[in-house]
This record gives sequence, structure tokens and C-alpha cells, in this order.
Amino acid sequence: MFIVGLTGGIGSGKSAAAGIFRALGINVVDADWAARVVVEPGQPALAEIAEHFGADVLLEHGALDRARLRGLVFDDPAERAWLEQLLHPLIRAEILRALEASESPYAILESPLLLEAGQDQLVARVCVVDVPEELQVQRASARDGSDAAQIRKIIAAQLPREERLARADDILDNAGGFESLKGQVRELHRHYLRLARR
Repeated sequence: MFIVGLTGGIGSGKSAAAGIFRALGINVVDADWAARVVVEPGQPALAEIAEHFGADVLLEHGALDRARLRGLVFDDPAERAWLEQLLHPLIRAEILRALEASESPYAILESPLLLEAGQDQLVARVCVVDVPEELQVQRASARDGSDAAQIRKIIAAQLPREERLARADDILDNAGGFESLKGQVRELHRHYLRLARR
């Protein structure tokens, strides 16, 4: 299976690009979806998280309080490392299961942490959706209702833009809006179909 990793910083338009690939009939496996699946109620990882961080990381109905957990690990590298060593292998296994079930000519792994989490080892090519940082802040603030300072903190915690671009095989420039992005995705789609046939 020919697999393309799709990534980009917060507010870059990764999900919009993934949606265009989906509309072209390509199976897109979302790493965020896999990350939610492995911490659903009844999953062993959720019990371990509650044991480690305390029962107040759970909501009343037993689901994970993601915002609370994010608050606990975001500024604490040791806690974040503990959580990542627990979840990354489980997320990877879930992603692999979904990719193996794919029936399109090639598949896309959409992941904000493709490069940071080593998920680029699962793909043949890395495609980065890129916008200037100011545009990231504007779009992410408008979408999430978060303040610019919070968005900048998230950007600072992600891989630097220059490094992401340096590790890309393909770049989608999303500074020009949706129609421009759509045209670029269609072009890449044709390219990926050729590569997948090889």
C-alpha cells in the first residue's frame, strides 16, 4: 500500500486538504481519530491514565476530560513523556489497522504529529500543508475561539515550520485559500496515483 503522510502546523488547513483527498475517493486515516479510539471508556489506556493522573481526568460519564489532561501535560515535559510512551504505540497500532483495511489506490495518514511522533516511518512520502505563522494564528483563533497567545504556545510546542518544510517531499501552499488548495491537491492526487501504480 502506497501511503502519504499529510501534516502541517495548527491552523494550516490540514483537515481541508484531507477533505479534498477524501472527495477524490482516497481513504484518509486521521491520527487524531486513532488517538481518541485508544482512550475510549473500557480501553485499558484510559484506566492507566486515570490511575496515573487521578480520577478527576474523567468526566461524569467516564470519558476522558481531554482539556483537563492537556492542561496537566502541556507544561510538564515528564508527564507528557509518560503519556506519550503509553499512547504512541497504541495509536500506531490503530493507524496501521485502519491503513491495512484501506481499499483506495493509495492512502493518506493525516497527522499533526507525523514527524514528531515518528509516524513518518509508516509512509512513503510526506506532504506538508504550509501557511505563514501569522495566518496560522488568525485561522486557528477564528476556528477555535482561542486567544492568539494560546495558539502561539501551541505553535512553539510543534516542530518549527522550517524543519517541517525541510522534511517534506511535497508542499501544499495554503496561503491562497480553498480553491487554490483544491487545485494543488488535484495535481498531487494525479502524481500519487502514478507513484502508487509503480
